[in-house]
Amino acid sequence: MTKTSGHPTGLEKIGHETTRQPYAVVVGGANIDVKAQSLAQLIPATSNPGRTATSAGGVGRNIAENISRLGTRVHLIASIGNDLLGDRLIAETVAAGVETDFVTRSISPTGTYTAVLDVDGELVAAIADMSATDELDVALVESIAGLLAAASMVVLDANVGADVAARVAGLAAEAGVPLLLDPVSDPKALRIAPILQSSIPLFMITPNRTELAALTGVSTESDSEISAAAAALLARGVENVWVRLGERGSQLFRLGCEPIEFAAHPAVVHDVTGAGDAMAGAFVYAWVNGRPIEDAIRFAHAAAALTIASAHTVRPDLTVELVEAELRRM
Repeated sequence: MTKTSGHPTGLEKIGHETTRQPYAVVVGGANIDVKAQSLAQLIPATSNPGRTATSAGGVGRNIAENISRLGTRVHLIASIGNDLLGDRLIAETVAAGVETDFVTRSISPTGTYTAVLDVDGELVAAIADMSATDELDVALVESIAGLLAAASMVVLDANVGADVAARVAGLAAEAGVPLLLDPVSDPKALRIAPILQSSIPLFMITPNRTELAALTGVSTESDSEISAAAAALLARGVENVWVRLGERGSQLFRLGCEPIEFAAHPAVVHDVTGAGDAMAGAFVYAWVNGRPIEDAIRFAHAAAALTIASAHTVRPDLTVELVEAELRRM
């Protein structure tokens, strides 16, 4: 794999420049999103009239773009193909203000995420082809140890391999840098479950209901079961378990504390894809910039509401001022 810049290690950027302001590092998936939305109630197993659009995507990349659009510096660590889709991905990500010196180009084609949405914007099914992301290796992670150690927060998504995830988590822990782990999906949550069996401390994990079940093997159909599953993660050394509950909102679990429930902001749904990425990115921005964890979660819910009300996976006009206005509306 080759890097997108001419720097042999990229470490020339680490030093005075990176310590002048808070910054985040996001390690995870970057791909092209293909979204197909039906123009009427979707009928399974047949052709449905609809619209299709493509854009830069990937959980890690989307989180990084949200962080950048809110005004905090962010480095993306990812692997994409050495192809035209990869060129487009880099160009759109750089245009959003994300630093991509450590995005590598692989022999595999740039990944794609194909989502089928019904007429109401709800996700019906999705297929992720992330073979390029699988080529992100531990050697690259070792080469950016200094970048990780000086970060204000590290975000890790479960699109990466288990060995890469474990090393990123380990380096962050060694440096005392808080790490937010996004399970991405039920199957991918299983890939990073071994981290939770280790002694590596984690600042936060952000599963939805079914991802929480996949991570713990505990049913999460009822509130009491969600609490039990969250307690299992807390017992394994996770400091904060932030469970996303869709239209209901979310719950935050911490050892020795009663769960805190956060209401979702009402919104006219245009497209639900990207809501979780907006929540994660907005939370990172808010927490890195000194907001208490509860306030950071409320800020994140406001950003998610603004995102699902737009046609974009990452809302291009997202600003702190826009999110603050949404918070005042509640």
